[in-house]
Amino acid sequence: MTAPDVTVVLPAHNEVALLGSTVTNLCTGLDARGEDYEILVVENGSRDGTLRLARLLSAQIERVRVLALPVGNYGSALAAGFRSARGRYVVNFDVDYYDLAFLDSALALLRSGEAELVLASKRAPGASDRRPPVRRVLTYGFANLSKLLVGLGVTDAHGMKAVRREALAPVVARCVTAGSVFDVEMVVRSEQAGLRIREVPASVVERRSPRTPVARRSLESLVGLLSLRRALRRDPASRAPRSGRARAS
Repeated sequence: MTAPDVTVVLPAHNEVALLGSTVTNLCTGLDARGEDYEILVVENGSRDGTLRLARLLSAQIERVRVLALPVGNYGSALAAGFRSARGRYVVNFDVDYYDLAFLDSALALLRSGEAELVLASKRAPGASDRRPPVRRVLTYGFANLSKLLVGLGVTDAHGMKAVRREALAPVVARCVTAGSVFDVEMVVRSEQAGLRIREVPASVVERRSPRTPVARRSLESLVGLLSLRRALRRDPASRAPRSGRARAS
């Protein structure tokens, strides 16, 4: 089978309620656009039938592949998906957070050579963030803490991303963290590697209530950032001058 042009990486942990509709919507939208694509569902440690459903979808839809990991960990699932992707361009969505309009904008930037990494920012000018206020405050605080502790140079490292796989592969190979802070490490190391980065405004609608309490998530994020800070300080390559610049679209 020839490699597709686009891989959509879709981490899935206990997502049996939403996975079917998400995959169907993505396939319908990508088919309508005439994209040559695959959807890579990275199931990780689910206990609710997500893996069984993912395999059923893969058996029914030729463009769907499944990668199964034994432990539930978003960062590990995302990293595994990027490593296993076959497309020239790789886009990551969440089962409850995806936007084909972002994919259109991101692919245009990647294909034109204007960017090698495109981020959907919930804080960029023109963004529409309709989540509850506490979630927006958490995003603001996490972004600023990431800038302070690990030198993040973009407004928002979490959420949807699109990359040129060839450029990202050596970056992902250097990443050592997991969990929610993996996104931050990947972007920080991309900045250090001099990748051309663009941010586009995100449109966010909450499709379900958060499954992790805010206090717990905040503590986990702080611990993760401190761990990443130590890892970067121990890595001589992370102290190299940055040549990449993030620009808003």
